[in-house]
Amino acid sequence: MIFMLLLLVILFSVLTVKQQHPTGANAGDQVGKTILAQYGKGARVLVVTRDTEEDRGFAQAAIDRLKAAGADVLGQVNGSAIDARKTIESILAEGQTIDAIAANDVTAKWTVYDRFPSVGSAKCVTPKPYMWPNFLKLSNLMSVANQTAIYAIIAIGMTMVIITAGIDLSVGSLVALASVSSAIFIRDYCGGTEASVTMVVLGAFVGIGICAAAGAFNGLMVTAFQIPPFIVTLGMMMMASGLSFRLAEGRSIPELPSAFFWLGRGQTFGLPNPVLLMIVLYLLAHFVMSRMVFGRYIYSIGGNEEAARLSGVPVKRVLLAVYMICGALAGLGGIMLTSQLSAGDPKFGLMYELEVIAAVVVGGTSLMGGQGKIFGTLIGAFIIAVIKNGMNLTDVDPFNQKIVLGAVLTAAVLIDRLKRHA
Repeated sequence: MIFMLLLLVILFSVLTVKQQHPTGANAGDQVGKTILAQYGKGARVLVVTRDTEEDRGFAQAAIDRLKAAGADVLGQVNGSAIDARKTIESILAEGQTIDAIAANDVTAKWTVYDRFPSVGSAKCVTPKPYMWPNFLKLSNLMSVANQTAIYAIIAIGMTMVIITAGIDLSVGSLVALASVSSAIFIRDYCGGTEASVTMVVLGAFVGIGICAAAGAFNGLMVTAFQIPPFIVTLGMMMMASGLSFRLAEGRSIPELPSAFFWLGRGQTFGLPNPVLLMIVLYLLAHFVMSRMVFGRYIYSIGGNEEAARLSGVPVKRVLLAVYMICGALAGLGGIMLTSQLSAGDPKFGLMYELEVIAAVVVGGTSLMGGQGKIFGTLIGAFIIAVIKNGMNLTDVDPFNQKIVLGAVLTAAVLIDRLKRHA
């Protein structure tokens, strides 16, 4: 599977090679050097960028480079083409001339410069472009990892459930239930937008706890009453979805404090918090499944439940714990999604169960139970994410994307069946 993931990365890297234009501080410094080389230290320069974080970094670096060499920075535009026109008019009205315009790829294409005969777009100096795959751009890779994190975290619990030869169709609805219940608790009992960090954490645990209780209910129905997991979790999927809409009255809940957004939007050690949390949870889950008795119990139940029971494995307690873990991780996914999107919403989690099951199956876990690896699920989640992202970057029709993803899932199940009969 690692080989397959690498093949996909190489494929989409080749298919998405495009001309790139540098941005940010490095690009601004490069433009400053180019202007000084072309026009000398006495150059009179106008810096034109948009009002974005990257462009502001570009402008500041260009200005620092120019001023350090003694160049005359006539003005700085951080805005639109209209702002650039007004600034140029003001400079020319003062009787000054513009030798060069420090611009990036976007602002250099504005037609406003050609309205002034003494200026013109030919005076725009931009960073030197280069060829690089859009897929391998750092921003795209981090976006893929960030978007995959929620699915991958929920897939940890789903992997445990499927290894026991079960299934949990309720995780998508539990995502919505956690989102709505935590948002309502924070809004009504914790002060809403003024809630403290402690109350935000409490609200998050309320949502996760409710989903863990729902998972425990699933496990109880499966173990105590021998109801097939497919039926139990299908019923929970509908109940949790209906409860989410009932609690939220069909509306989103945006009254959340800024502290709530740290989990989904913040960064730690240069990594988005969802990605960092995903890494920590996968390491922990791998340790549990490969080094602890609980993990061995899970595999033994999936291999042969009756044999496991006769061997002294507490089958009912293990199954109950597995479904609780799956529910709790779905709740955590709902909290993370709420944090990313700044509101609780009963429509969150739609079709998540299919995405999560697909990641588990593509990752090599057998639907027949007894076989599977935690890190295999992580690779499976990234295989699906890379396929989806690559198809988006190569402008594949959305309907065709569904066909491809369905074919990938079917192929994964077919390979599993062939391996079992080999």
